[in-house]
Amino acid sequence: MAALRDEVKLFIVQALACFDTPTQVSIAVKEEFGLDVPRQQVAAYDPNRYVGRNLSMKWKTVFNDTRAKFREDTAAIPIASRAFRLRALARMAQQAEGMRNIALAVAVIEQAAKEVGDMYVNKGKADPDKSLDEEIKRLEIDRRKAELKQLETAGGDKTAQLLSELIAKLPS
Repeated sequence: MAALRDEVKLFIVQALACFDTPTQVSIAVKEEFGLDVPRQQVAAYDPNRYVGRNLSMKWKTVFNDTRAKFREDTAAIPIASRAFRLRALARMAQQAEGMRNIALAVAVIEQAAKEVGDMYVNKGKADPDKSLDEEIKRLEIDRRKAELKQLETAGGDKTAQLLSELIAKLPS
């Protein structure tokens, strides 16, 4: 295992804290720094894995702080895993461009634009109290209609006819 500069170690720890796999991080280190770091060495920088149990306190703190910030950021977004999906889409777009697959790259970029443009976010917030009130009103109207039917079948008097007219005027 090669000794890594602190700059590379920081990159690895932060990427692992953002739920990237060791393989993904190894590839990213190769692209970013030009270093071949095996995925087993990358995994040693994840304190949640057995192989990372002896990681120094400095890197454990960086990992935990980055993970907490990443989770807070995703919790603040209406769709909880939005940040993760955007990161994955960015990787896919880079890979598609690297393969010179322009059609795929365009499709991935379009998907990311839809994600950023809140296409998949429910902007109309549901008001549970309002829908509950409407359901109660509807049930009350149905109950009164049933009572009216009983009155009409029992005698068909003038009161039943007036009630029928009133209920017909109610919004349903």
